[in-house]
Amino acid sequence: MHPHYDFSGKVVCVTGAGRGIGLAIVQAFATAGASVCLNDIVADRVEQAAAQLRKEGRDAMAFVADVADPAGVASMFEAIDQRWGRVDVLVNNAGIEPVSSILDHSLEEWRRTLDVNLTGTFLCTKEAGRRMRAQGGGVIINIASIAGKSQPLYLRSAYAASKAGQVGFTKEAAREFAVYGIRVNAVCPGVIITPMTKRLRQNENQMARWRSEIPLGRLGEAEEVAALCLWLASDAASYVTGAAWHVDGGKNMA
Repeated sequence: MHPHYDFSGKVVCVTGAGRGIGLAIVQAFATAGASVCLNDIVADRVEQAAAQLRKEGRDAMAFVADVADPAGVASMFEAIDQRWGRVDVLVNNAGIEPVSSILDHSLEEWRRTLDVNLTGTFLCTKEAGRRMRAQGGGVIINIASIAGKSQPLYLRSAYAASKAGQVGFTKEAAREFAVYGIRVNAVCPGVIITPMTKRLRQNENQMARWRSEIPLGRLGEAEEVAALCLWLASDAASYVTGAAWHVDGGKNMA
C-alpha cells in the first residue's frame, strides 16, 4: 500500500501506460491498492507491464487500443464494466510528440497528433464521464504539458496546440461535470526523464541549458508526476477542480 494514500476498492484507467509517465502513474495507483486498467497502443509493453503488476499481487488488466479510435475506446470501457463494474479515476496520458517545423509539418502528422493527444482525451473522458455520472462521482486527470500552458517548445507546434487544447478542455469539463461530483484537473509536466526525452537528454548542451533554466537544477522523475496524480485523485484534493498544475522544478512560475 502507498504510504500516503489508500485506493483500495477503486478502479483506475490510465492511457499510454506501457512506459514512461503513464507506467509510473499506474504503478503508483496499483501500489496504493487500486485495481488498474493499463491502456497502450503497443501490445507487448502494456501486457508485460500488467503481467508484472499481477505478479506483485495487484489487480491489473491490459487493454490494447488506440485512444483516437472511438470503437477501441468504447470496447475498453466495456471491458472495464465487465471486470469491475465501475471506474473511479481516469488518467488521460496517451500522447505523441512529433518534431517538425510548421513549414514542413504534414497535414497527416498534424491531424494524428491532435487525434491522439486531444481527441483521445475527449473520447476517453466521454466514456468515463458517463459512468462516473451514473455512479455519483469520479476523478479525471489530463496529462498536458507546460508546452500547452506557458512554455512553447521549439518545432513542436502540433504538440503545443494539442496540449493547450487539453488545458482548455480540462477547464470546460470541470465546469460541466461539477454537478455530477466529478473533478477534472490537468497536470503539466516539464522535462521528465522518460523514453520520450531520451534522445534530447543525450545532448550535453541541451542538458546544460535545461538545468540552467530550472530553479531546482535537475530534470523531473516520472514518479514525481505520479505523486501529484495520486493527490489529485484522493480525498485530500476534494475541493480542487479545473486547474492545470505545473510539475517542472519551478521552470514556469505562473
